[in-house]
Amino acid sequence: MAKDTRLQKFIAEAGLASRRKAEEMIIQGRVKVNGRPASLGDKIDKRADIVTVDGEKVFLSDNKWYLMVNKPRGYVTTMSDEKNRKCVADLISDIDERVYPVGRLDKDSEGLLIMTNDGEFSNLISHPSGHIPKIYRVTVRPNATEDMLIKMSVGMVIDGVKTAPCGVKVLTDEPGRTVLEITLNEGRNRQIRKMCEQLGLEVIRLKRNAIGPVKLGMLQIGEYRELTDDEYKSLIAYAQKIRRRNENNDRSRTNERQRQGKRPSVKGRGKRG
Repeated sequence: MAKDTRLQKFIAEAGLASRRKAEEMIIQGRVKVNGRPASLGDKIDKRADIVTVDGEKVFLSDNKWYLMVNKPRGYVTTMSDEKNRKCVADLISDIDERVYPVGRLDKDSEGLLIMTNDGEFSNLISHPSGHIPKIYRVTVRPNATEDMLIKMSVGMVIDGVKTAPCGVKVLTDEPGRTVLEITLNEGRNRQIRKMCEQLGLEVIRLKRNAIGPVKLGMLQIGEYRELTDDEYKSLIAYAQKIRRRNENNDRSRTNERQRQGKRPSVKGRGKRG
């Protein structure tokens, strides 16, 4: 048998999770191959070996789904919940395949969420090496000042780490509240809410309207549709472009550090006289 497929890649291809999540499952002891606990780095013959996760056999599906969902407030971005809260899985209950979210939206946020059963696609879109900009419409109170907008845009220290610069512009400024459009270039947990809280602003509504080139448009709250071929292709191309750019930037910084490290030291001049 040709054991030529990494276990986490197989689980991702089956649509159970991204590669990173699959690795976590393996480390947690939730994955078995032919009845034996798996280890990180294991390879399998996906035509012959039997892989189970939490006791359920893993199957590869020939049907790939790429969905846009307009998540309502009050839904958690999981496929099940031990607290019996409403889950995004409820919104796509008529899909026969196991489709899962790419990234997250917290329970009190709404808007564009992409779901798929294609692990390779999920990994490309959500991998830290290629953060795809995401656009949010955020309503805060009281009014946001110019100083607050500048602090958000240049970056703030949240949980001990400074955020990446982000785009911030005012859509409307009304008595007692401001509606902002915020473009995030990274995927920090509850980043917008934490930035606003630090500035003394209360987020009263947060809606994601776009992920890269894909826009929510007129899709109604609680509904879903398949991505068009153009949306699917543009999202992949966008993610690949960002990943290549970031990898090139990383190589440039590494080369620059190496060049600086190889520079000869400047010897001090001897005393005159």
